[in-house]
Amino acid sequence: MARRTIGSRAPWCQSAVLALAALVLAPPAAAAPEDGPRVTACTAPDAPQGQRLHVTVTGARRAAGNATITIYGPRPERFLASRAYLVRQRIPLRTTSAEACFALAAPGTYAIAVYHDENDDHDFNRTLIGMPAEGYGFSNDAPTVTGLPSFDAVRFTVPPGESRMTIRLRY
Repeated sequence: MARRTIGSRAPWCQSAVLALAALVLAPPAAAAPEDGPRVTACTAPDAPQGQRLHVTVTGARRAAGNATITIYGPRPERFLASRAYLVRQRIPLRTTSAEACFALAAPGTYAIAVYHDENDDHDFNRTLIGMPAEGYGFSNDAPTVTGLPSFDAVRFTVPPGESRMTIRLRY
């Protein structure tokens, strides 16, 4: 797939591509306490007891690659920022949907960004004109008509116990 330089894209598209590229390429950083509580995969040996967040990703156009699910904490300025997420899971797509479980150390405010890495290259691929070539979505199924959604549109509260979130991919 051909790629173009960032400078040739429309301003809203450039923002979306840069933010999603940061989401894909940035390695996880150790979360500082002010970033939010510790979050891991439910199956991790050191998974905290307590809250469980089950995330279902639907609407993949084909069963290939993986669904990359990234969770952010309560600070709006850290949403989609490079290396600012709490945890990321890559779930192989055996059907057109995927499920992941996250163990959270505490209830609180979170936000989720998802993309369908169809070719499993750990990169958010784009078309020749810079538009997303792979599916993406956000918590609350926040709309992305003219660019990335705001933190207010994607944030949600996880109460004590079990919670569920379904995110529909858009192409």
